[in-house]
Order: sequence, then structure tokens, then C-alpha cells
Amino acid sequence: MLFNVGDIVTRNSYHNDIFFRIIDISGEIAYLKGINMRLYADSQLTDLKKVEDQKIEDDEKIYERMDQSLSLDRSEFFYLPGKVLHIDGDEEYLKRCLNLYKKLNIMSYGVCLHEEDIASQIEEYLRKLNPDILVITGHDAYYKRKGSMQDVNSYKNTRNFIEAVKSARHYEKDQDKLIIVAGACQSNYEELIKSGATFASSPKRINIHALDPAIIASGIALSDRNQIIDLVPLLEKTRYGSEGIGGVVTKGCMFVGYPR
Repeated sequence: MLFNVGDIVTRNSYHNDIFFRIIDISGEIAYLKGINMRLYADSQLTDLKKVEDQKIEDDEKIYERMDQSLSLDRSEFFYLPGKVLHIDGDEEYLKRCLNLYKKLNIMSYGVCLHEEDIASQIEEYLRKLNPDILVITGHDAYYKRKGSMQDVNSYKNTRNFIEAVKSARHYEKDQDKLIIVAGACQSNYEELIKSGATFASSPKRINIHALDPAIIASGIALSDRNQIIDLVPLLEKTRYGSEGIGGVVTKGCMFVGYPR
């Protein structure tokens, strides 16, 4: 079968479980980027299967589910959701996350930075924008050949995310004043939480959806600041629930006013 850059494919050897787009082809090797998973991969062309576009869940369905689950009583009250600073190592995924915030009427600012550059620049953006919620994400992966799952050096970008979280916590130590959502596919969840993240991926070292960090941030931004977040329902809004993202108990960030 003939494959071209831009084709949507799955991998037969992985039971065709993840949709990818071909971003480059070199000889018999295709380089792939996850359409909905924050994942890069490569594959033999002979292992690939083409997929029709309509088989992929689009972001609109996710927006609708979020809007329905976070529906607010707009008849008498007015709402001021928390402000989000979203720093992402992937420009395409960043734009999709910003679209989610926009549709949910959440004030958000997006910055695309290479994962290794986030820690050195993050305080500048925090001082300038003063967000309630900080998202630090992009791409990550656990490489079994490099060592144990507990060793942060066995991951593509976990160490970079940890340093970024520490820099943010150096700026704002109070977890109630700055809620941090950190990590990407297969990140070292425990070490991210230890470094100061409020929510992090990935407890079971699995891949996460491109919108998962934004879904968590949106749920917090649209929860009353006097309300303790019920972790289980919030995590269940993401693609794989508590297997993909976990966190610690915190409060929402939204002001509620009356009358409208």
C-alpha cells in the first residue's frame, strides 16, 4: 500500500489502538504523531493501516461533554472563572486546548515552548499574567531500556517538567494560590506531585489525550473557589481517568456573583 505524509494510520502490531498522522517518511520508515494522544512514534510502513477521517472523535464532542457537565445556572448569577496560563511543547495541541478554554468562556493565555526551555522562562510569564491555574505539558515518554520507572532519567521530558514545576513553586509556594497541572504521555506522576504539581500524569504510565491537561484546568477554573474539588468526577472527565492523571485535593478558582 502507498503511504503519504499527512495520511491517518494505525499500527497493526499495537492492535491499531492509536490514530497517528504521518509527518515524515524515510525509506521504509514512517514518522508518526498522535492525533489525539500526546505521542510521537515511528513504524515500518508494512505495519501501518490507513484510517478514514470520520472514524476519529473530533474535539467538538469533547467540548459538548465538558459544557454539559459544567453547566452553570445563568439565570440569576454571574461567574468569573479562574484564569489559565497554558504552556505547551506542541503548538498544534496548544491551539486545540485554547479552543476548549474559549468555548467554555475561560480566560486563558497560551505559550508554546520547547520542554527544556520552560523552567528558565516560566517565572517571567507567571509575573506578567498572574494566573490561577498553570498547565505545563507537551510530549513525554518512558523508555524502559534506559532504566526503572522510578528513575526520572528514564523519561523523555519528565525531568524538564519537574524543573518547570519547581520554578513555578519558587514563584508561588501556596498551592491554593497557584494550581499546577503538569506532565504528558507516560510522565513520572509521583515525582511531578513531589515537585509541587497539584495534578499530574501519568499514574499508570499510559498515554494521555491531547486535551486532558486542559480538561482538568477547565474543571478547576469553573468550580467555585469555596468548593472542595471532588477528585474522582473531575479525573473521570479525561480519556482514561485516574490511570492517566491524578492529583491532590484542592479548591476551585471561580468567583460567583449576584445578581447577574
